[in-house]
Amino acid sequence: MMDLTPPKLRKTPDGNTDIGSLADLLEWFLNNDQRVALVRHPQVEELFQWKQADDEANDARRYHFENAESRLAIGVFQALGENDSEEKLRDWISEVLQTLGEVRQISEDISGDYKLDTSKSHVAEAAKLPTENERRMYLTSSWLEALCTAEVRFLGWVYQELYGRSFQPDVK
Repeated sequence: MMDLTPPKLRKTPDGNTDIGSLADLLEWFLNNDQRVALVRHPQVEELFQWKQADDEANDARRYHFENAESRLAIGVFQALGENDSEEKLRDWISEVLQTLGEVRQISEDISGDYKLDTSKSHVAEAAKLPTENERRMYLTSSWLEALCTAEVRFLGWVYQELYGRSFQPDVK
């Protein structure tokens, strides 16, 4: 029988979060939580590969990731490393949550305006958009929506584990 309880984060002797336990927790979420596992969906992977190619074609200086799952993993590990206090992590998650709301609205507006079928490939559906700018905006927003959804869900859980209380976004 599968354990439906996420593994606990462990601490190192010096009080830091044990990286192995963080990796185990992320793997658990990728296998058991649909909001985090979203990065493994073929349509999300297609969006990610499109974004990587678009960044390269437009000279965006970005690190090349193998896949969407790797991008999520590196991103959450980096976010936790850089946001090493409750206040910093709360601010970071709040910013990602705000970004999620913004990109979700952009995706919904564009897909609604042009009657795109969001159950199909976003990349294929974006071909229906009349301008390159709208295609890039729609596809970038769709990718960021998936990434931010996974990141907020996972980091929200980690926040709760680290600080003993549920994440509550900053209201600014």
